[in-house]
Amino acid sequence: MNNQNPVGNDSNLLEHEADGIRELDNLLPRWWVWLFYLTIIFSVAYLGYYHVLKAGDSQAVEYQKEFDAGEKIKKVALEIFEDSIAKLEPSKDNSILAIGHQVFLTSCAPCHRADGGGLVGSNLTDDYWVHGSKFEDSLKVIWNGVPEKGMVTWKGMLTPGQIHAVASHIFTLRGTRPPNPKPPENIQVAPSGPSIYE
Repeated sequence: MNNQNPVGNDSNLLEHEADGIRELDNLLPRWWVWLFYLTIIFSVAYLGYYHVLKAGDSQAVEYQKEFDAGEKIKKVALEIFEDSIAKLEPSKDNSILAIGHQVFLTSCAPCHRADGGGLVGSNLTDDYWVHGSKFEDSLKVIWNGVPEKGMVTWKGMLTPGQIHAVASHIFTLRGTRPPNPKPPENIQVAPSGPSIYE
């Protein structure tokens, strides 16, 4: 078999051979070699700066700083909402009520039914409110939960806007007549006039 270099230069052929084929030792382009050298230089500088000298923050430290900053912002927002609960009114905005309806179906319906008639959780359509009948009471129950009765605290899972929206939606369920509702609980609250939806 002829193993001569077709270009006529045997100096680029390596000594080893497989199945009559000899490997041609082509040099890499110079730009590629210099780029490779630059990546090595960069990695050594990076290692020295961040891990040996510790002059800069590592990715884990940067993440922790960003996380802590976000937690501070979240804490302030939650405190502002919690302080304003007593002043909030149910929303009449259809887009907010739609958000509240969707949150209710996702998070509340498994215990209170999609129509609010009650399963494990209370019936939200009758006049027998276990934790208070005011809108503020509903917000506080959603916000803080009722752990002793199995209701989770939603303030860590829902945004303040979602909590206000779902409480507003629940307010619209009052006085509706779902089929086969859960029997009344607690005592009937004293009438305080028509709701804003009547």
